[in-house]
Amino acid sequence: MYRFEPNLRIPGPTHLPPSVREAGGRQMINHRGPEFAALLARIDRRMRVFFGTQQEVLLITAAGTGGLEAAIVNALSPADRVLAVPTGAFGDRFAKIASVYGADVTRLETEWGRAADPAALRAHLAADADYRAVLLTHNETSTGVTNPIAALAAVVRELAPEALILVDGVSALGAVPFAMDAWGLDVVVTGSQKAWMAAPGMSMIALSERAWLAADEARMPRFYFDLRDARKTAANGQTPWTPAVAVMYQVDAGLELMEAETPAGVFARHAACAAATRAGLEALGFRLLAEPAFASNTVTAAWIPEDLDWKAFNGEVKARQLVLAGGQGKLKGKIFRVGHLGAVNLDDILGAIGVLEEVARMFSRPTEPGAAVAAAQRAVLAAVEARPAAAEGVPA
Repeated sequence: MYRFEPNLRIPGPTHLPPSVREAGGRQMINHRGPEFAALLARIDRRMRVFFGTQQEVLLITAAGTGGLEAAIVNALSPADRVLAVPTGAFGDRFAKIASVYGADVTRLETEWGRAADPAALRAHLAADADYRAVLLTHNETSTGVTNPIAALAAVVRELAPEALILVDGVSALGAVPFAMDAWGLDVVVTGSQKAWMAAPGMSMIALSERAWLAADEARMPRFYFDLRDARKTAANGQTPWTPAVAVMYQVDAGLELMEAETPAGVFARHAACAAATRAGLEALGFRLLAEPAFASNTVTAAWIPEDLDWKAFNGEVKARQLVLAGGQGKLKGKIFRVGHLGAVNLDDILGAIGVLEEVARMFSRPTEPGAAVAAAQRAVLAAVEARPAAAEGVPA
């Protein structure tokens, strides 16, 4: 099928809807004026719904990694004991940031492709609960696994009640149900180029009241990422430093679309697209990396078969305007990933599965014509029928 634009199926940056693209081209405004103050307030108000919080959502001009760095330096002091629970490359990155700033980091490792286990966390904290903070990753982009944040946070709250819970929500927030306040989370970070359907360049972050108290005591060095300044200036409708105004326009336009669709509609669309992706890939004979119970609704990772020349295969896929992501870290060259977040719909996924099926047949893979697309369509129907009710504290 001919496409005027590539089918960008990577887990960020994501495809931009027309209204979002147009928003990025608007004329600049005074970032110290009333128009900007209204823009900032509107984004904050709409973001709180998807964060599941009554706290303000601050915007800083940085990619998601900058947001994670801000989380670390505003919550911690050098030599603070920190428990990291990495389940992939981005969980590793969160832990490394804390280490670089002098935190004493202990890692509770999980095999890549599996979710963090609340029972394992419980056993660890039962033996040693003396931590200033616990670092969690909601959605591990490198493996296509969504961790059970509510269950993990409940364990921390029970066994290490004084520990701050810092969450990397970069590739999950806005696409799946989330309840920062109800789950007892202290710092949550996301980024504009993921589910929010905007260009890269903005990180959004929210802190609990006790995290704000910690920020006053934290002694890690900070200047640009000092969230106390961001909070103070946000109260006056400004940011402490010059913001990426064009990206903020796009975030605002994306949130307008999401508000019209409703959170429940956004979550259901992501769940359906994820189910279609997984079913289509399995029908093509690809083995998925993630445990089914914790498979991500924003990105799916699949093993590259040993007998497949992936470079040649992917070359044919790219020639058909389908763009996939490769593996990261120790999974580089071993898996490929299909992103299904942001401005994604079922036509995008069915088109991607159709291309993969066409190329698979070129490479004499054992596939039945139309079977993969049909499997994807059946999965969508099953996902709609199995749609769960919203959990307490999660926007419906």
